[in-house]
Amino acid sequence: MNEHDERWPEERFRQLRQQADPDIDKVVAEYLEAQPAGKSALDLLKSVVAELGAAKREARAPSGEPPASEIFEAIDFAKDLPDWGDDTELLARGQAVFSDYGLYQSAALFFACLPMAYAEVSSAKVLAGVSNLATHSLTRRVAETGQMLVDVMGLRAADSLRPGSPGHTTAIGLRILHSFVRALVAEKYADRWDTERYGPPVNQELLLATLFDFSVVTWEAMETMGVVLTDEERTANLYTWSVFGHLMGVEVCGDGPLTLADVEPVSARLGRMLEPSDEGRRLMAMLLTEMEAFMPLGWRKMPRSLVHWIFQNASHGADRVPGLLGVPRPAWWFTAGFAVARSAHRQKWLASPVGGVIRWLVRKAGRHIVIAMIDRHSDGQAAFRIPDELARAWRIKQSAPAVKTRAIRRTVRKTLRAPAQGRKGPR
Repeated sequence: MNEHDERWPEERFRQLRQQADPDIDKVVAEYLEAQPAGKSALDLLKSVVAELGAAKREARAPSGEPPASEIFEAIDFAKDLPDWGDDTELLARGQAVFSDYGLYQSAALFFACLPMAYAEVSSAKVLAGVSNLATHSLTRRVAETGQMLVDVMGLRAADSLRPGSPGHTTAIGLRILHSFVRALVAEKYADRWDTERYGPPVNQELLLATLFDFSVVTWEAMETMGVVLTDEERTANLYTWSVFGHLMGVEVCGDGPLTLADVEPVSARLGRMLEPSDEGRRLMAMLLTEMEAFMPLGWRKMPRSLVHWIFQNASHGADRVPGLLGVPRPAWWFTAGFAVARSAHRQKWLASPVGGVIRWLVRKAGRHIVIAMIDRHSDGQAAFRIPDELARAWRIKQSAPAVKTRAIRRTVRKTLRAPAQGRKGPR
């Protein structure tokens, strides 16, 4: 057993599973206890979320009016970056991974990160039950996840994780939200939540898994797409996510950043969290329905096909994810196309042009989903927006005529697809 295996014994993961976030949970519990009778945790959560949205729009630290201001005033333990987390050069290099490969990372979010979260059974139960993901609000919740990725990684500014900046506000907001989720489960679902098996909702093991979904799982998905990060890029990216994790209350990021040496032992353990569940299958079905509606004509089955492809040879049991989630079979043309691609990798003269086609397909699929998120959710208190710099780099037009043109195209696609879908069903 080497040094890093010793850092991650089985017992540590059992402890992480039973551990929540006592610092923020104490603040939230006192906040809820002080509120007038008749105010539920959900009512109070809405006022906190509204203030977080306003703070991000106005580029300031969250404060607001009572009752929301009370909870922000009580948080004095997460205002600054950790002592080890102020390497601005490394932060900038970590963020540059998103700036340079943003459409691939956007595709990885939908085709790899979210499916992994749905296959982590306690995560799926929280998302489906408390966050109400399995309803018409699915795309709003997914858009909020995408906005988190942009806030943390897409601004090309290391100070985006400092107090008053979007990345910092997002981290603190998630930490508060997770605590409210635990309070909501205690209030509404305590008799249906198996704490002995799953630990408290959004426990430290799940937070660590989520951090790995946005870093390690994303790198591996990108590698399948033909984009291989250097060790220097991975180190910087994991460092940036570790700083975010520290602000978000991830216990293993309390004393220092995660390193590449941690990847293998942690990934091996987290792979054991993957299980089938009704909630996970329902979430995946809803996500695919939404994503496939975003695709151009002839591309409807691209999302399900990409999920199968990305997880095909994944390690640590992740190759089971499509089966665990009941992902429908890929399109026949996709299966045939990627059989050709695998063969091409054995012929050096074919590998480069075929790899270029694959990367083009992935970028196009990711771009269509990002555009759909912008068109659907560019307004409201939790709006999905991307910086102008990224919009130009990704060739996404945000003008009123462009949005109107895309709306017409969506209507045409929906009209043309309706008869076929009515005959064949969702598969």
